[in-house]
Amino acid sequence: MTLPLPRATVYTGDRVQGIPVIRQLNVDDLEPGKTHRFFFEGVQMGTGQHWYVPMVVAKGQQPGTRVALVAGVHGDELSSMDAVRRIMEQIDPTAMTGTVIALYGVSRPAIESTRGYWPIAQEGGQWVNFNRVWPGDESGRDAPTRHAGLLWNRLFTGNVDVAIDYHTISTGSEFSLFLYANLQMPAIRQMAELFPVEQIKDDPGEKGTLELTLIEAGIPALTVEIGRPRIFDADKIALTVEGSLNVLKHYGVVEGAIARTSKEAGTFFGNAFETIRASGGGFLELRVDVKSPVEPGQTIALQRNAFGDIVAEYTASVTGQVAAIARDALSEPGSRIVQILYNKPEAAPEEG
Repeated sequence: MTLPLPRATVYTGDRVQGIPVIRQLNVDDLEPGKTHRFFFEGVQMGTGQHWYVPMVVAKGQQPGTRVALVAGVHGDELSSMDAVRRIMEQIDPTAMTGTVIALYGVSRPAIESTRGYWPIAQEGGQWVNFNRVWPGDESGRDAPTRHAGLLWNRLFTGNVDVAIDYHTISTGSEFSLFLYANLQMPAIRQMAELFPVEQIKDDPGEKGTLELTLIEAGIPALTVEIGRPRIFDADKIALTVEGSLNVLKHYGVVEGAIARTSKEAGTFFGNAFETIRASGGGFLELRVDVKSPVEPGQTIALQRNAFGDIVAEYTASVTGQVAAIARDALSEPGSRIVQILYNKPEAAPEEG
């Protein structure tokens, strides 16, 4: 639910570690040519205190494109926060045009426990996927839905022209350096092709995600997946920074020549996933790795019981590349073993 709000930056009067707290942002209020640090006042905890989202706004000397860089929608996706921090380190507000808004970890309680989902106490305790509740609702049924509503209504609305949402895969698995992007939209295709990533999926988006919510609001957006969770993946972070700066250069926010892109990186493009899941329990013996090319009939994993007997063999049925792979050796029934990125005509939306 989007609410019509007065367009003004609202300060609560509080400071956290010396940094001012705001409950609403209007970038037009901020002094140009400077970098501004805030804590955004999010939803309350059960005890009445607020979750605060760290954010930095770099505002150029001249008006221009306003770009949002969002990290930490899931709490175990730490490379996302390091990537955004490194991007901001290379931005000089005295020499830029437009505005860059960086959000460092929007799912605060999930980050505190380094878990993917937001924990809530309702009904004996639950876990909520914060990337399935956008645009949220300030009067919603749970705290994460209300938190998303506050961010959407009071921070994103009216302040953002372009957005990049940074993630990694969830704990227990590994991703390539990967983009989800709706390549049927020219502005998003241009952005995606500026990233020197390993794989790009032409993807229409999933309801409730921040990416699709932004797109439905008329804001070009894509999702970057930076490999493994719970770590800083230095090589993939560096390439993510390079691609992100290319986007800022493309929109005239910062100056400089475009660096490496998907063309130089030899990016593999696909429009569908084949997801192979465990048919039973056992220990995985992987026969492929991230980015491995696969063909129909190729063995991608064996599964053994505690005695070492082979209880299952898993094979691919498509030609493509491995995008995501399980890193937990023990695999329960139904758990994802691999996802293979491939191309098929008129691909329907699939599991991400």
